[in-house]
Parts: sequence; structure tokens; C-alpha cells
Amino acid sequence: MALRIVFCGTPAFAVPSLQLLLKEPDFEITGVVTQPDRPRGRGQEIQSCPVKDAAVAAGIPVYQPEKIKSDEAHEYFQRQAPDAVVIIAYGQIISPRLLAIPPLGWINLHASLLPKYRGAAPINRAILNGEERTGVTTMLIDAGLDTGPILLQEDTSIGWDETAPQLTFRLASYGAPLVVDTLRGLARGEIKPTPQDASQATLAPPLTKEEGRIDWSLSAQQIYRRMRAFDPWPGTYTSFSGKACHIWGQPLVPEGGEMELLKSACGNEPPVGGRIVLLNREVIVCCGDGTALRLESAKMEGRKRVTAREFAFGVRLASGERFGS
Repeated sequence: MALRIVFCGTPAFAVPSLQLLLKEPDFEITGVVTQPDRPRGRGQEIQSCPVKDAAVAAGIPVYQPEKIKSDEAHEYFQRQAPDAVVIIAYGQIISPRLLAIPPLGWINLHASLLPKYRGAAPINRAILNGEERTGVTTMLIDAGLDTGPILLQEDTSIGWDETAPQLTFRLASYGAPLVVDTLRGLARGEIKPTPQDASQATLAPPLTKEEGRIDWSLSAQQIYRRMRAFDPWPGTYTSFSGKACHIWGQPLVPEGGEMELLKSACGNEPPVGGRIVLLNREVIVCCGDGTALRLESAKMEGRKRVTAREFAFGVRLASGERFGS
């Protein structure tokens, strides 16, 4: 007999797991629970989330409670009588009375190697902190924040230039078969939940807009990690001519005659952070620790994104000007 599953999730990260479960004959998805449709984008039009779209396309009933702690939601889960609930980036805290309903528990897919990076932004924080490896974890939900016992894990390296959306896509694809293996292992009694070592825990709080503001005293590599971690929101931004300016680039590795020129332009004598150097038709920005960033593109407030050369031409850029001044 197929396991009865209620699936809870909201963003695109959860969709591969839902789609794989729908393909497997030993699971029956009796319903999908997701967040209510919300205003999104510049036009603030009411839009559904990726999980709802996937469920509707598959003909699965969708339930969208405003608050999953409500009596109505509790009655919904009781009627569904699931053997297990799979919950992936749903977006609300689950009450103890809901946790007690499915015999196999609430199985969560988390985008880190717990206990590292508990919280809302594990992928972004791993990139930001320069981690070389990360992964996905299935765990049993308990009353804490990502504190439940671990079921299965799979690790992977983080590409040196991998952005948060790229890593999110990859981890979502790794996570889907891990969810399937976890459900089967629990049903067969083959998986023993392992308590997390709380002494090794780190937190991954939600991103804030202010974090995207570039501190030019940081090294080019640190700034580049922020560009990758804060893509697409809040992005990495600075100011130029009194206006906000989002920028993209990569750390510069000087070679040959460029080294001495960059040492004189981006030396360690303060203040150098944010100083712009036009070098061989490229736009170089001085950073902390004597490092530099090769600007690739920029977007001034109220304008479209353009290449570094188009930006330099459009604002009549001259060497010696600064970002962040």
C-alpha cells in the first residue's frame, strides 16, 4: 500500500521533490499545502507560488491556509490522515499538535549539512562565508529551528564562481531523491534518527537589504562572495555621484606590467577602497588588502544594467573617482 503523504512547500527549491514523489508508485500525495497567493514583483500583482503551480499542473488538491496553526488547518491534516508530511521551505512554524498527527513524522529537506547553517538562508550564508562544501539534509521536524534529528545527508562542493540561484538549483535536484530515500527508509525501519550536535550549530538568518551595501575595505574576494551570495536579492550595491549603483565583477589577478600599476593605484595606504582605475579599456575598482575588482557590469538607480565599458562611457568616468563616496 502506498504511503499517504501531505506535501508542504512554497518556493522553486521544493518543486523537484514534489515532482519526484508524484512519479513514484509507492507514494500517494493526498494534498499540497502552500502559502496563500501574494502580491509580487514591481506591479504587485497577485501570483501563486511555484509549488502551487506544480501541484495544479499535476491535478493535486491545494490547501492555502493563512495560518497553519489554525484550528481549520489542524482539522485539514486530521482528515488527510497522512503517514508522513514532507515539508520543504514552507515558511511557517509547525505547532506541536500538528507534529503529532503523522506516524512517521514531518520530514524536512534543509539546504545545508546540519547542524551548520540552521535558519532561513543557509545557501546564501555558506557562499558568503567562503565554505568550500555544503549539501542537503533530511531531518524530523521538532519544536525548534532546524534542531530536529538528522535522517540522511548528501554533500557537494561549492563552485568558486557559483551563485546562490545556481547552487539552489543544484541542491534542489540532489534533495529530491534524498527525500524519496528517507521516506522509504523510515517506512521500512531502516533509518535511525541521529540527534544533532548543538555545539557545532551555526545560524543562517534571513538576508537584509543593508547587507548588500559594499564595504570597500573588504578584499575583492570577500566582495565577490557577497555578489554571489546576494544574487538576486539584495544584490551588491554602492553609490556613485550620489545615486545607488548595483555592480557585478570578479577579483582581478594582476599579471606582468599591471602589477606595479595596480600597486600604485590600489596600494595599502588609506583611503583606497572604492577608487576607480581605468586600465587597458577595463574598469578596475580598488578594494581592501591591496586587492582589486574587475568591473563587469553596473546598474545605476533608475537605469538598465550595462557593461562596465558602457557604464564608464555613460557617466564619463575618469580614473581617481570613487564608488561609495
